[in-house]
Amino acid sequence: MRQDDDKLRRLLQEATCIAVVGASDDEDKAAHDVPAYLQERGYRIIPVNPGSSEILGEPAFDDLSEVDQSVDVVEVFRPAEEAPALARKAAALGASVLWLQEGIVSEEAQRIAEEAGLEVVMDECMMKNHRRLVASGSSS
Repeated sequence: MRQDDDKLRRLLQEATCIAVVGASDDEDKAAHDVPAYLQERGYRIIPVNPGSSEILGEPAFDDLSEVDQSVDVVEVFRPAEEAPALARKAAALGASVLWLQEGIVSEEAQRIAEEAGLEVVMDECMMKNHRRLVASGSSS
């Protein structure tokens, strides 16, 4: 389910603030490594995890609906069953992109998000795509 490289590159270049639902303070998890990588590359990370008060030096929100800041991308590290509800919350938040991390696919979430005007990326890793399309300077 390879996404269009031009679309992915554009989304990664236009985004400045990413709400990471399921962000983790466990350094052995992708839900920690990916947002840490993105933060190191200059993105503002807003962690969303009810089990943590702070992740990556940023205050963590219990729920996406509680985020009180402008967000470009909602990146999801939660099971696909939760994605439709998160798509609704991403739309309510005013995000422009719903990004379901590698291994997460939800046609229902895609439909909900696209009907609300969001662009959708599914089953793709933000870090891998950033390395491949932005950090490498690739223009292919």
